[in-house]
Amino acid sequence: LARHLQKEAQSQHNNSEFTEDQKKTIAKIATCLELRSAALQSTQSQDEFKLEDLKKLEPILKNILTYNKEFPFDVQPVPLRKILAPGEEENLEFEEDDEEGGAGAGSPDCFPARVPGTLLPRLPSEPGMTLLTINIEKIGLKDAGQCIDPYITVSVKDLNGIDLTPVQDTPVALRKEDMYVHFNVDIEIQKHIEKLTKGAAIFFEFKHYKPKKRFTSTKCFAFMEMDEIKPGAIVIELYKKPTDFKRKKLQLLTKKPLYLHLHQTLHKE
Repeated sequence: LARHLQKEAQSQHNNSEFTEDQKKTIAKIATCLELRSAALQSTQSQDEFKLEDLKKLEPILKNILTYNKEFPFDVQPVPLRKILAPGEEENLEFEEDDEEGGAGAGSPDCFPARVPGTLLPRLPSEPGMTLLTINIEKIGLKDAGQCIDPYITVSVKDLNGIDLTPVQDTPVALRKEDMYVHFNVDIEIQKHIEKLTKGAAIFFEFKHYKPKKRFTSTKCFAFMEMDEIKPGAIVIELYKKPTDFKRKKLQLLTKKPLYLHLHQTLHKE
């Protein structure tokens, strides 16, 4: 529903039955729906968008043509590319085509829940405990130069695919050259290695913006298991989407020797 409202709010055609003010209100309702969705998926209780809040929107939406009061929540419209239906990015066909027409490409992300670059600082050290810093150097892709606003989402999951630490997004890549997208960014894993559950893995999802479809899609993913945590350089294989956090049905992205290049640093008190 959030996406349908958002599309209507951002439609450019002149024969729309809504005024610009009404479109702004519709876009704000879409934002509230997205906030409610995020609240339902979150395990944190603070600052949630509650069901009672959502109910306040019903009369506004029902009377959108005549509604002229102040909007009850201080929210901003979300850019269209940021709202994904559940599982939507995973259901896209794997595309090899060269995408053109950068409508909206590189436009700023202003919805905090999904902005690339949500890196967290290193945890305080504890005696006898080990912290891990992973430097994401580069990823090899045959169409590296065509990826728009590429970034990597890093998460630590248990065997059931449940998050063990907060999810982090790298900033958009530094540069693209030849068959590589270069990041050179440090990720601080938000748990001491000794406290990670048996069978946990660190996932790296490579994402890029698709101008034709106007949203961000996962292109491929890689993961590192606990026995691979050791100081120094490591290259790990790339797998086809959708991201399989349970690691049951893995398909290599390509037969070519293209990998995710990482460098690990262990910090122990």
